Amino acid sequence: MHKGTRLEVNLKALAHNFHYLKSKLAPETLFMAVVKANAYGHGSIPIAQKLQELGADYFATAYVDEATELRDHGIVTPILVLHAQQHMLPICIDRCLEPVIYSVEMLDAFIAFAKAKKQQSYPIHLEFNTGLNRIGIDPKDLEKVIKKVQENPSVKVRGLQSHLAASEDLSEDSFTQNQIDSFIEIKRKLKTALTYDFITHESNTSGILNYPSAHFNMVRSGIGLYGYGNDLKFDKELQPVATLKSVISQTRWIEAGDSVSYNRQFIAKNRMRYAVIALGHGDGINRIYGHGNAVVYINGTAVPTLGIICMDMFMVDVTHIECEAGDEVIIFDPLHNARDFAEHAGTISYELLTGIQKRVPRIYIN
Repeated sequence: MHKGTRLEVNLKALAHNFHYLKSKLAPETLFMAVVKANAYGHGSIPIAQKLQELGADYFATAYVDEATELRDHGIVTPILVLHAQQHMLPICIDRCLEPVIYSVEMLDAFIAFAKAKKQQSYPIHLEFNTGLNRIGIDPKDLEKVIKKVQENPSVKVRGLQSHLAASEDLSEDSFTQNQIDSFIEIKRKLKTALTYDFITHESNTSGILNYPSAHFNMVRSGIGLYGYGNDLKFDKELQPVATLKSVISQTRWIEAGDSVSYNRQFIAKNRMRYAVIALGHGDGINRIYGHGNAVVYINGTAVPTLGIICMDMFMVDVTHIECEAGDEVIIFDPLHNARDFAEHAGTISYELLTGIQKRVPRIYIN
């Protein structure tokens, strides 16, 4: 059994979350599993292999390189590249990847590549900006896009998509409903112009849970698969997939006036004992978690961080508990989860999970 620092990834919990999210959908609604950013830090290859086994209809990555890695490891399920970039578009064709086209200029570029590779009806997904104001085609360019697609048989619209900006915040319901209505109108116009059917998808995890009217015929889920629903009532139904553990490297006593870590930003007021944990910002435990902004668990007791987080280690106050070098440390687990750990320091579970670096071994269980 692995005893050092590791991220334990529970594939049984992943399966539970997949089935729970699927239960919110109509039987015919397709499910896209988002495995970008190393599957939110959980390890894209084992996660995608498990989700392919479970029956995911699509995968989504942010970039072409991520999708290529999946193909190289036996993933044959369709893969959507959410943030394909123009210089990588030929690889999409070579590796049977479906790019998201998010500007008129990008559509022109992809049509040129598809023609050069003598493609017919190559599948693309058109992304329209309905309010997130990130990437996306402006709705005023819809007619121009339709004309280009109709005139170029080298491409075919496989999907129409947008992205909800605030689906987790029900106080923004009117904004979200406006996004949904705008998307429906774009869908109507595109459907009228084309002579074939296409997939329509707008919902992320919070859209799945809060806006059934926005499920259309496919949904996309990222954070929900990994155990977080952006709402405590949904979190109770989901199971965090990852547990981050480490070990104590050393414990030491110091006297009042002694400092701990860089720049002497923690000064002991009394005689105290600290423990050194074999994990740091080089592993994804960023400096925001220092200065008592996070607690970890040693032998069942919460202990706060001390001073600045170092690159490869951080220190915690163990004055009042029994522990020694080699004892296990829980950074987060299903009981003391990544959402709580992150929010205590003013950030979110997404940032914490995706920031766990690859030098932290992933151990797959169940």
